[in-house]
Amino acid sequence: MGIFQNRNIRKSFAACLAGMAVFMAACGAWDVEDKNLIRDDGEGKKNVNLFGPMEKSQPDKTNVARTAFDLTVGKAEEDLGLTVEYRTYTAENYQERTYDEVCLDRVRNQMDDLYLLNPDTLLALGLEGKLLDLSGLENAKNLRDVVRAANTVDGKLVGIPQEVVAYGLFVNKDMFDRYHLSLPNTPEEFLECCRVFKENGIETPVGANRWWLETFVFAQAYADLYNGGDTEAEIEALNKGEKKYSDYMRTGFEYLKEMMDLGYIDAKKALTYEAIEGEGPDFLAQKTPVVMAYWGAANAETAYGNTDFNMQVIGFPSSRGQMPVVPITGYGIAAGAEHEEDAKAVLNYIVSDESLRLYAETNKVISPSKNVQVECVPALQPLNDRIEENVYVLGSNAGMKVEQWGNTCLIVRELMEGATVDECMARFDELQEESLKKGR
Repeated sequence: MGIFQNRNIRKSFAACLAGMAVFMAACGAWDVEDKNLIRDDGEGKKNVNLFGPMEKSQPDKTNVARTAFDLTVGKAEEDLGLTVEYRTYTAENYQERTYDEVCLDRVRNQMDDLYLLNPDTLLALGLEGKLLDLSGLENAKNLRDVVRAANTVDGKLVGIPQEVVAYGLFVNKDMFDRYHLSLPNTPEEFLECCRVFKENGIETPVGANRWWLETFVFAQAYADLYNGGDTEAEIEALNKGEKKYSDYMRTGFEYLKEMMDLGYIDAKKALTYEAIEGEGPDFLAQKTPVVMAYWGAANAETAYGNTDFNMQVIGFPSSRGQMPVVPITGYGIAAGAEHEEDAKAVLNYIVSDESLRLYAETNKVISPSKNVQVECVPALQPLNDRIEENVYVLGSNAGMKVEQWGNTCLIVRELMEGATVDECMARFDELQEESLKKGR
């Protein structure tokens, strides 16, 4: 199974990641006309061509994420004296080709200037030298360490996002209080909470779906790598094959297997569930005390933004306490883009502190700038506190030559389908060996 060649990984990655690209596409960008044939008008007008999953907001449609992006782009257009032309991915026009597959093709053929890219695509294109190094942009100096680390390939910053997407455990605090349980910090404490819930008649303490259980694995696998020791040296050792991904992942997989065996997670049911749609109703009905989701779900009334109970969002259990899991998308510029300088000016503008503050306040999200803090809803405060303390693990890291989020998602699914932990670890070893062969 190849790291980039395998079609299922790319499809699964796009579904797993509830970052900007997936979120905005889910908000109604699929029904617009394709704009891929836009060209400069030949009259000297300055254009920057942006390829992404979203069209410009229409006046009669409400879409907070798209509106926030359009606000920042609109200001850039006005102040820089140019036009950003949206070239839009549509599932209808591209049929069986995923968003990631289309991005790879368009960047390699320099069809656009600016792109919204998922981490696995950033990694592939960064390794090929197809993306500009953005570290020289004036506003890149304001990025949080987590953003810079996640989007750096071979020492080059190849992507910058407008928001940081963080995953956490969404817990019904009222149910924890009912059984005199403190919110868990460690894997052992979490298991004890599940035991108490199970003994008190709660059939499935953890509501799960077929996409996001890898968050438990990342929290345990990489708690020390990102929060102690020499992160860069450890990643370099992984890329060289001096350390094995399977050695990091094993504890998390064993933990998931134990939760499944004890009935704390219903793996068979989870395999049939889409994210939030499957496990969400039981959580909202207070039949399930714990689910996992991303930051924005606490703000959206269509997800968990309007519960009838005291909801708290905390990090996943780890040896270092509650641990947020952070996958990051980013905007990249094609090397050799037709309008390279103007594209750099636009990107530098929309990742300025002023623009990012506008975006973050509109969307109520975590900003990639270390200088921009936005008040979050009370439920998110525990997760936000950990991130502000720089405590987190990355669920995607373009500096790792084995793509993380999509591969781990698929291998966790194999565990859910009955594979042993040893078989799952062998899959990681295969992926690492393939990455080493590519590097030779």
